[in-house]
Amino acid sequence: MAQHQVDRALDAVDDAMRQLKNAMRGIPARREGFKDRHDRMAKSVARLTVTLSDSRAAITE
Repeated sequence: MAQHQVDRALDAVDDAMRQLKNAMRGIPARREGFKDRHDRMAKSVARLTVTLSDSRAAITE
C-alpha cells in the first residue's frame, strides 16, 4: 500500500469516527453494554490508526 493510500485510509477512518461521535449524541448509549462495546472499538481503532501512521516510514511506493 503506497503512502498516499495510507493517508487516505486514515482520513476515511477519522471521518467515520467523527460521524459516529456525532451520531452518538442524544442516544442512551449505556443500554445493553453498548457504551462498553463502543469504547473498546474506539480504542482498537485508535491503536490501528497509530500503528498505520507509525508504519509510513516502512512503506515504500
